[in-house]
Amino acid sequence: MNGPGRLFARLEYDLFVRSRGAPPPWGPTLRGLRYPVALIRDWLAGELNVRAMSLAYTTLLSIVPLIAFSISILKGLGAHADLAAILYEFFRPIGGAAPQLTASVMQFVKNMRGDVLGSIGLAFLFYTAVTTIQKIESSFNFVWRIGRSRSLARRFGEYVSAAIAGPVLLAAALGVLASAHDSPIARWLGGIMPLHWTFSVLGKLLPYLVVTLVFTAMYALVPNTRVQPRAALVGGLSAGVLWALIGKAFTAFILYSSQLIAIYTSFAVVLTTLIWVYLSWLVLLVGAQLAFYVQNPQYLRHGQKLIDLAGSARESAAFTIMFLIARDHARGAGTWTASRLAEELDLPGSALDPVLDCLERAGLMATAEQGWLLPRRDIRAIKLAQVLDAVRAPDPETGDLGARLPARAEAIARELEESLHARLGDRTLNDLIAAP
Repeated sequence: MNGPGRLFARLEYDLFVRSRGAPPPWGPTLRGLRYPVALIRDWLAGELNVRAMSLAYTTLLSIVPLIAFSISILKGLGAHADLAAILYEFFRPIGGAAPQLTASVMQFVKNMRGDVLGSIGLAFLFYTAVTTIQKIESSFNFVWRIGRSRSLARRFGEYVSAAIAGPVLLAAALGVLASAHDSPIARWLGGIMPLHWTFSVLGKLLPYLVVTLVFTAMYALVPNTRVQPRAALVGGLSAGVLWALIGKAFTAFILYSSQLIAIYTSFAVVLTTLIWVYLSWLVLLVGAQLAFYVQNPQYLRHGQKLIDLAGSARESAAFTIMFLIARDHARGAGTWTASRLAEELDLPGSALDPVLDCLERAGLMATAEQGWLLPRRDIRAIKLAQVLDAVRAPDPETGDLGARLPARAEAIARELEESLHARLGDRTLNDLIAAP
């Protein structure tokens, strides 16, 4: 490794490892600095950018059918006019083109009639809407390192529920806020000058508050895993603030970029809209990444890198896992889970999953209700040599590669294997726990 490489590696180690036990005031400062550094690193890696671009493209195709579906629901509540105001707030950073763009989208929605589109057109619009929701879930699952998506039945039920409940809850919230604003008490309080100024500021902050609540709800509900409320709230609040700041900066850029308008003329509206939709999705994914790190700080150092434990590290992790599970099980306090083990060992859960799979496949460990990990047999009957064999066994999916080894090399490997088993002897997990 060259000079700059060693320097960056040292800085990374100091920031993500040595700062864990550092005392105040620098310790808490460095531990807090890990989060923005990790987010910038993930953004520069490019995967979040690619997914944000994909979502931006899909959004432009599906925004009309999604709004049309929402309006059809809100018409029954008499609140469909509120959707245009929400849409305008989203397009506001584009500048003077926001009213025109909002009116154009609403006009497209009004033109969506079955007799005009036909069955093929309606099927295409339905497909784009469903594809958008699937891509959002896929992007969130990527951020949260979730390999399995919801089942088809769960997707259909939850997608339809979200599509129906979302507009209804949004209309209800806007209705309550409007009623509170027009109430006699609110008018009386608005007559008092300090409170009038406070209400004016709150009115300007209301759109950003709604965005923050929407972000928080998405972080809590969309990933196919249990998200802690604190993590979702931190991610939603941070993403809401970042969205507001980027919106202000983007608006200023549009206002002072007359050359851009002159070059692209009528295409400037399309270009600026695409950029703003991309930035909005990027902010949403960055907030999701922050929520993930708040709930799983052991991933801060590694990010999206795949950590594959091999050799002695894999064996050490297996012995440690079985020791912790057996020790607490013997005490009657077996509450270890995969996520708690990852936090205890300060390793990404994706690095421990293959080791846990090997132990479970060998019949040494079982997963009980609520994800608790327990010994599958009496700890006095589980030999340490069996733990070693479990993690050294070939992958059942690939099987034994059947490589042709020279006789001398194969003899050395066999001698090493025999010496390891001889060293472990007949010692069991119970002996490991009872050792001083």
